Amino acid sequence: MPWAETVTMQRLEFIHACQASGDSFSAVCRHFCISRKTGYKWLKRFQPDDVSSLEDHSRAPLTHARQHSSDVINCLIRLRRAHPDWGPNKIRQWLLNHEIPFDVPAGSTIGDILKREGLVPDRIKRRKTPENTHALTDIQAVNQVWSADFKGKFRLLSQEYCRPFTLTDNHSRYLLACEASASENLLFTRACFERAFHEYGLPEVVRTDNGAPFAGTGIAGLSSLSVWMIKLGIYPERIKKGHPEQNGRHERMHRSLKAGLSHNNIRQTMEEQQAWFSDYRYEFNHERPHAALGGATPSSVWVPSPRQWDGRVPEINYPEGARLYKVAEKGDIRLGKRLFVSEALRGEYVMLKEVGEGLDVVLFDRMILAYYDRAKHSIIRID
Repeated sequence: MPWAETVTMQRLEFIHACQASGDSFSAVCRHFCISRKTGYKWLKRFQPDDVSSLEDHSRAPLTHARQHSSDVINCLIRLRRAHPDWGPNKIRQWLLNHEIPFDVPAGSTIGDILKREGLVPDRIKRRKTPENTHALTDIQAVNQVWSADFKGKFRLLSQEYCRPFTLTDNHSRYLLACEASASENLLFTRACFERAFHEYGLPEVVRTDNGAPFAGTGIAGLSSLSVWMIKLGIYPERIKKGHPEQNGRHERMHRSLKAGLSHNNIRQTMEEQQAWFSDYRYEFNHERPHAALGGATPSSVWVPSPRQWDGRVPEINYPEGARLYKVAEKGDIRLGKRLFVSEALRGEYVMLKEVGEGLDVVLFDRMILAYYDRAKHSIIRID
């Protein structure tokens, strides 16, 4: 069989055999199971006073056709230090604009050079919202599942951005809210939900995507908004990342809303735009036939929720004698040592319930957040 790539002693034996043997060169090569071309290569390369001459040489090229000179590299370094906020493409365009007397490297090559020289800081790793591991609710009735989202932003005639908040009942397609806003913040979103809950009652589930303020980056994707909903007896449900079709009925409404806006219905101010949204919502609910409803209107199918809300936010009612732990300001609980749960739960109580030998489940109301390994004193995330 052919030589292993690093067997230097076998190559030395081959050289000695060639020098001492009376056999032909071809016979010696056959004895060592190598080709004549390989044999001649090692005979030519062998130096009697240097056994290392029979070792493998590096296969790296001695020269690089696209290797850049030190002058080019130094020019890029000077530019980067003079303009630390410029990226590779910006630096490349500056060089092209000033007709620098050398071939300007590609933006990706400039980025590689700057990174090699330590002039590109490491990108900050941002915490991402964890994936939803629970199956979505099968929609069978009115007020079973509501969907909420912010439609994509657009500019008013005043050039101010408008970010409409929308809320629908999935079964009847009833458009419960369409509120104009300049931002997608928690206070505005919660106020929209409060108005809808006061007027229409409480749903069983609210389905959203994974963006703020609906979801957070902590355990189970909890946010301050979802914790508030759980205390109201509403289960927050998130679709999978990158799968808007899981909220398809709501996205279909957004398509209709976008089409309505495209017919010269973008207004000058936020107040004027809200007036149009209110008119559109009435038309969508009471006049516009829906194919999914057999041509009926949403208002002919939808009814208010029997779960009326009086504006109070009750505390979670845990069973008597349950093992409760209060979540501290930093989002942790003390179980011999401090264990992080979620900042969204600060000030709330979570319950630990034994489910196996040395294993507890961590619950907030009826929602399973994680598991606690008593032997290792660690939280086991399930998202």
